[in-house]
Amino acid sequence: MAPLPWIDKISNHAQIGGIETSVLDNGTGRGTRIAWINTGTGLRYKVVLDRAMDIADAFYNQHSLAWLSHLGITPPQPFSHQGIDWLRTFGGGLLVTCGLSHIGGPEADSWGERGLHGLISNSPAEIESIIQPDPAKGKLDFSITGIIKETKIFGPSLEMKRTLSGTLGKPSIHIHDEIVNCANTPAPHMLLYHFNFGWPLINEGANLIWQGELQPRKSDSKIFKAGYDYKKCPAPLDQHRGSGEDVAFIDAVADEAGMCVAGVYNQEIDLGIAIRFSKRQLPWLTNWQHWGKGEYVVGLEPGTHRVIGQAKAREQNELIFIEPGESRVYDVTLEVIFQDNDGKLELLKT
Repeated sequence: MAPLPWIDKISNHAQIGGIETSVLDNGTGRGTRIAWINTGTGLRYKVVLDRAMDIADAFYNQHSLAWLSHLGITPPQPFSHQGIDWLRTFGGGLLVTCGLSHIGGPEADSWGERGLHGLISNSPAEIESIIQPDPAKGKLDFSITGIIKETKIFGPSLEMKRTLSGTLGKPSIHIHDEIVNCANTPAPHMLLYHFNFGWPLINEGANLIWQGELQPRKSDSKIFKAGYDYKKCPAPLDQHRGSGEDVAFIDAVADEAGMCVAGVYNQEIDLGIAIRFSKRQLPWLTNWQHWGKGEYVVGLEPGTHRVIGQAKAREQNELIFIEPGESRVYDVTLEVIFQDNDGKLELLKT
């Protein structure tokens, strides 16, 4: 490891990076707890502690990485769980967690009624620990851990322990989630990491990176069809005004270690993001493309299922159940990439 240029030249780790918590005091997000995390590399991001520790703003130097909706951050609204109420609280951001028991559109069956994309993103975290870096002692790692609950009496009762971590000097984010069934009956489980990328990272000509067999959500998709370069970002499209969008489910290809890679790379500004996840943990990747004017966004979303909802997953015998006391673990890493990064050229060839 190369010598760190700032060793013996700083008094406080915050001069390089670390974690700073605060509360928003104005606008739609008033009263919402957040944490700014600075990796000391140009990568910095805002964690919304009151929204499942999801990530809102994210920047690399002067460039924004995330797409933000007109709404922005709001406090948790736990009763916004009917129909498409979820959209009224969807601020965009680098990461919105969907689940823990349903991902997909609103639905109702003999097992209950479920709104768009589930409950967890409208749930606040109980912060368990914040570990700051300590360069003077040679400790460059930092992390923040919290507990987020999706629960009701008689079940289901799922609890997610989330840790966001990184290392000073490395432009990356590691997400480690452990989900446990705290009830006394089996609980249905679906999970989706809804990553949302926006301008200037996303722009005309930017490349989407993923590999695998593609299944358009709709047979009449205007983008995910033969002869269309759906891995190249277009200019805003009239057909995506309002609720226009195109979605594909990708059976992601894993390497010899069982890891999948997805991401985006913009050669004009030589900047990209790689998402690395386990095929065993998250076998599906959803690609959401919404190129509306003023709502210009692409989603790359590793998940436990295709985004088909709990009812269809149950019908097709694909729904996961977590037994009482059982837990499931998920790890996702985001890394800023450049043309000269190790493995960058390999990524672009996929």
